[in-house]
Amino acid sequence: MQIKKAVILAAGLGTRFLPITKSVPKEMLPIIDKPCIQYLVEEAVASGIKEIIFVINDSKLSIKNYFSPKKNEIKNLKDRLKKTKKIAELKTIESIEHLAKFHYVTQENALGDGHAILCAKKIIGKEPVAILFADDIYDSKIPAISQLIKQYEKFKTPMIGLQKIDKKDSKKYGIISPEKSQKLQKNIYKISSLVEKPETKNAPSNLAIVGKYIVTPELLKALEKSKSSTKDKEIRLIDGMKNYLKTGSKNKPHEIYGLEIEGLRFDTGDKEGFIKATNHFAKKISL
Repeated sequence: MQIKKAVILAAGLGTRFLPITKSVPKEMLPIIDKPCIQYLVEEAVASGIKEIIFVINDSKLSIKNYFSPKKNEIKNLKDRLKKTKKIAELKTIESIEHLAKFHYVTQENALGDGHAILCAKKIIGKEPVAILFADDIYDSKIPAISQLIKQYEKFKTPMIGLQKIDKKDSKKYGIISPEKSQKLQKNIYKISSLVEKPETKNAPSNLAIVGKYIVTPELLKALEKSKSSTKDKEIRLIDGMKNYLKTGSKNKPHEIYGLEIEGLRFDTGDKEGFIKATNHFAKKISL
């Protein structure tokens, strides 16, 4: 089944960027002249996605106002651009509204990324869906989520984006344990288990999970039935993936594959990562 929908998780509080995130969502912080979240929308659209579901909290209505502005709220700006004959700028503004069909779902309580995905389940429906975490931006020849979609179409299993890291940083990531058979082909692994933010000595590999996934209806069902593995009782997507791997049968085991994504990754939820992304894209624009 072709993947036509993507969920972008953008309900986090952005505490690492306080005080600015007191009034501006971290996803709307600009990298040059575009908010961070627009890079993700453009990645999804370039990958063939037609519908985008934003999961936000009630303090992030500026995301909705940016992608789906009310006609009367943007009319004055458009009129001024027309009057001053800034046609290129006008076209840029208008193109944002037509990038995709946009939906907005509110996560009323911060109960984890898995819970955030379940908030969107009615719009997702019974079809595979791309999941993008709002902090992970890639600069790559082939859009990051498109790389995962290609492998999903081949293997028909849930897919996880991966990146090799220094093991000393394992506590910042979910880490996979690949099966002993190792790679199915270049940069693709069959996953035997997953661990959330392990200590370096307990990390089963140096393959870290990044914020790009393809989630199937079966995995979504496993996520619905999952229990939290964390002290804060949040439901994480990794809980659903663990449950999914456990609930297959001998005749039909559940499988999840991981793909090392090709490209340069920036964690814009981190101050250093945000600065690196800004410098990187600034250099590209100036070339």
